[in-house]
Amino acid sequence: MRFPLVLMLQALWASVCQTMQHYPAAWGHYDVCKSQVYTDDGLTWDYMACQPEAMDMTKYLKVSVDPPNITCGDPPETYCALENPYMCNNECDAQNEDLAHPPELMFDFEGRNPTTFWQSSSWKKYPKPLLVNITLSWNKTVELTDDIVVTFESGRPEQMVLEKSLDYGKTWQPYQFYATDCLDAFTMEPKTVQDLTQHTLLDIICTEEYSRGYVWKYDKTVRFEIKDRFALFAGPRLHNMASLYGQLDTTKNLRDFFTITDLRVRLLRPATGATMVDENNLSRYFYAISDIKVQGRCKCNLHANSCVFDKEKLNCECEHNTTGPDCGRCKRNYQGRAWSAGSYLPIPKGTANTCIPSNVGPVIRPNVSSLGVANRNQARVCDNELLRCQNGGVCLNNLRCQCTSAFTGLLCEKPRCESELGGCGGPDSGQTALSPASLPTLLLVLLLGSTLFREVSYWP
Repeated sequence: MRFPLVLMLQALWASVCQTMQHYPAAWGHYDVCKSQVYTDDGLTWDYMACQPEAMDMTKYLKVSVDPPNITCGDPPETYCALENPYMCNNECDAQNEDLAHPPELMFDFEGRNPTTFWQSSSWKKYPKPLLVNITLSWNKTVELTDDIVVTFESGRPEQMVLEKSLDYGKTWQPYQFYATDCLDAFTMEPKTVQDLTQHTLLDIICTEEYSRGYVWKYDKTVRFEIKDRFALFAGPRLHNMASLYGQLDTTKNLRDFFTITDLRVRLLRPATGATMVDENNLSRYFYAISDIKVQGRCKCNLHANSCVFDKEKLNCECEHNTTGPDCGRCKRNYQGRAWSAGSYLPIPKGTANTCIPSNVGPVIRPNVSSLGVANRNQARVCDNELLRCQNGGVCLNNLRCQCTSAFTGLLCEKPRCESELGGCGGPDSGQTALSPASLPTLLLVLLLGSTLFREVSYWP
């Protein structure tokens, strides 16, 4: 009987320890914004930095393709394979659902057979460039947490640029250039992400790694390597996240580098598979994309642990008395100090930087007969969100808590019997001692676990 009991206690203790720890379960997922704790002054709030969990952001975007008539199928067209100019049995017809290739197919369920994909019209106007812009918009600030991956059904482009916007598409800046010959295409020396250091992480590079013409099916992806850049601070397996958090906290340019509102894929030259374009068979040259992956989270400035999609828009569910799409300002009457984003530091809880009540708020004049002497300029004592009256107390006009007969204190947090003769539980107190059931479950489990462990230690 003793051995199973020891196992039960170990499991119990592991569960308690896991509850108490605040380390993120996933990359940067601080899932608790506040918790109630007991202090010398009674039950109070402990505030922590928090942010939403990373998720597949392609579920919430809007996609547009420019020029509008660049998608194949209007008029219907037959395509030839790049690797075999005599294999011309691929049809595209916008009026036939089975043969159409609209932009939405870049974001549908992968693994379908046959593969679904978006496809452009062919390079009929060669030598005029075949240019396509694919824009992904979220109408929300997003923080990237994993590599951006574009999977081509056609050969990978010989020239391409990935761009980002931080102002909802008003201005754009390059993320990375891709080419078979970086010097020829963009007058840039070719580099890879492995050439970057902590000091050059923000450099915009051109890479030739993803731009070979025709490749085997398992190697048709083009990447923008987010995690390799994280690893420059956090180590090869991202084991030292505290170092990365410290950099993100203190370097705005670094935070902004991984932050977007929009992405744009600029396709500049399709795969040709040879040094010369076959002008007699231009149906071999086009773009086709089967999948785009963008993993990230809503930017909430470490003031929210969830983000909801409502009315075609993502919004942070703000905590810490903040508000706005990104929790970027203090709520009304909570401007006692300037708004500030939360901080990852110190690890593991971070710093909430909670907005506090204004010293002078627009308070409704209370009923003097019920509250006694009151002042119109008196600061708020309680509210319906963070400074709640406890133990059944009622907040009156934000000026004071009206407590039940058994409790007292600013927020009704103290048992009234503490100040009475004999104290709580004494023969003259008029109130029995607080039962263990009134304690938080976590504290009860801790006490139980501690007692049982002491008993186990005496077993032979």
